Amino acid sequence: MVLLLRYRSLTINLTPLLIPKSHSFHTLQSFRNPKNLISIPRISSSSSTNPTTTTTTNRSISDAAKFAKSVLFVPPGVEIEELTDDMVLPGSNIVIGPFAGHSQIKEVEFVKSSARARDCPKDDRPEIAILGRSNVGKSSLINCLVRKKEVALTSKKPGKTQLINHFLVNKSWYIVDLPGYGFAKVSDAAKTDWSAFTKGYFLNRDSLVCVLLLIDASVPPQKIDLDCANWLGRNNVPMTFVFTKCDKMKATKGKRPDENIKAFQQIIRENFKVHPPWILTSSVSGLGRDELLLHMSQLRNYWDQ
Repeated sequence: MVLLLRYRSLTINLTPLLIPKSHSFHTLQSFRNPKNLISIPRISSSSSTNPTTTTTTNRSISDAAKFAKSVLFVPPGVEIEELTDDMVLPGSNIVIGPFAGHSQIKEVEFVKSSARARDCPKDDRPEIAILGRSNVGKSSLINCLVRKKEVALTSKKPGKTQLINHFLVNKSWYIVDLPGYGFAKVSDAAKTDWSAFTKGYFLNRDSLVCVLLLIDASVPPQKIDLDCANWLGRNNVPMTFVFTKCDKMKATKGKRPDENIKAFQQIIRENFKVHPPWILTSSVSGLGRDELLLHMSQLRNYWDQ
């Protein structure tokens, strides 16, 4: 058995030619990476009958398994000792397991906008919510996922989404577009209201499968994003980090996207015992689209069993 791990040294190379499309997933209580994206030692077990060799090998596999568990998202149904290289999605730390299934979006329809969590649809279909700082590219990502323009309204004015918006996908599950946070030009009263009803949604929505927390890779780690991640973690809200704008390879202000991503992940590792799932995306190039949808299918199918 060969245990192939990739994450020991996080040497992210976001050059588009080196990044195949990628996939993502997080524990419900809570794949192959591009070439040169992540470098992790390969550990193989041998069938040697030498007790010393066997003991050393078993210890190596055990240590590797513990390490993998701390950096990879391993879904239900996958034994960590059986991980192989091709089970990890490109451009992510997500392992694909037996619950991954049909992931393509054939139809999508807007259902309703709600000002309060209690006004949201009550049909108990699974929901995957999308959250992020204003201007992180949330609406663009939704439009990219469904491959239809203006399913979610994009605007040059950040903070356009001010309600909880439900979109029914394939008549079986919802994408939920949540209000962006952190837009300075919104009144303090509005910010408070948005925070209150969004938190109410997270804490009281039994059909919530996972939150995709969008992080802008083109800027250094933002305190407001880290605060949001920590709040979700403290309240046991399942989340996946979705890094957006990964096509912007050159630094416009400050550091490059790969440096920003590494800095963000370092902070997360210091605050989380188990690293939440993450994935690289771009609404411009389509990077990570199919893989993110596969991750979402895995989450939904496990939740819906």
